[in-house]
Amino acid sequence: MNYIVFDLEWNQCPGGKRNSNSRLPFEIIEIGAVKLNEQFETVGSFQRLIKPQVYKWIHDSIHEVIHVNYRDLMKGIPFPQAAREFLEWCGNECQFFTWGNQDLMELQRNLKYYEMMYLIPGPVKYYNVQKIFSIGFEDCKSRRSLEYAADFLNIKKEKNFHRALADAYYTSEVLKRIDWDCIFPNYSIDVYQNPKSRKQEIHISYPFYDKYVSREFDDKEKVMKDREVSSTRCPLCHIPAKRKIRWFLNNSKIYESISVCQKHGYVRGKIKIRRTEENKFYAVKTLRVVTAEEAEELREKKESLRLKKQKKRRVTIK
Repeated sequence: MNYIVFDLEWNQCPGGKRNSNSRLPFEIIEIGAVKLNEQFETVGSFQRLIKPQVYKWIHDSIHEVIHVNYRDLMKGIPFPQAAREFLEWCGNECQFFTWGNQDLMELQRNLKYYEMMYLIPGPVKYYNVQKIFSIGFEDCKSRRSLEYAADFLNIKKEKNFHRALADAYYTSEVLKRIDWDCIFPNYSIDVYQNPKSRKQEIHISYPFYDKYVSREFDDKEKVMKDREVSSTRCPLCHIPAKRKIRWFLNNSKIYESISVCQKHGYVRGKIKIRRTEENKFYAVKTLRVVTAEEAEELREKKESLRLKKQKKRRVTIK
């Protein structure tokens, strides 16, 4: 098994979002990766500059961060060639590690643009080292920069950040300093290639919470009407929990609820409804045991939202 720690740099439309290609808002311009063996020892590295095909100039904000010369990019290779070389270098048996949750999604989006999605069948299991760093060293919720993690762990900074191979190197060095028992139970699933049927739906039990990803629906209203989407089970014993606060939509466009497990107490549910590029909809639900205080805060939040809506209706009627 190869452990592939990779990082991408990408460009976006220099003319702004209005002129952006909706099928490829971020065009990958560099791939960098470090290969580790099963003992987390570095056994190889990979780096390719990619010649832009969609955006013919570097966006100013991108150039300020990564300092890539456009003339150097024009000497690069086309993305299809770089992607094939990268995946061949990874090997048939590999697991991906990234800093954050965007690189793997953008890799798949670029593959889809070039009709190469078959090279990475999804949904894709991977490890978000940014999240695992928080679980291993902080509060499980914060999401720090890679440079912060390097400083926190006293990793010698010999390379400039914000270049693909350098960031892959620093991510691998952070990974080497995290306890294995913290890493492997806390894998992630990238759902850019989301489940299409009930059979493909995803159910994951993590040490402290459960996650579920639904199949696709034709419209948003049908999602919350689905019995499996709206169900609540205790993430510790997996027995159905009795609903105490029904699902409601908060200001962040997330549905929330509180249920009660007779053995483990209050269970907080969160549902995000996501839209695919083909205008289908699916749900990502998390269920987590919380304290009575957290449950009461959510009840107060729901009541506050109800009063605001009521007041707004009165003003509209007048």
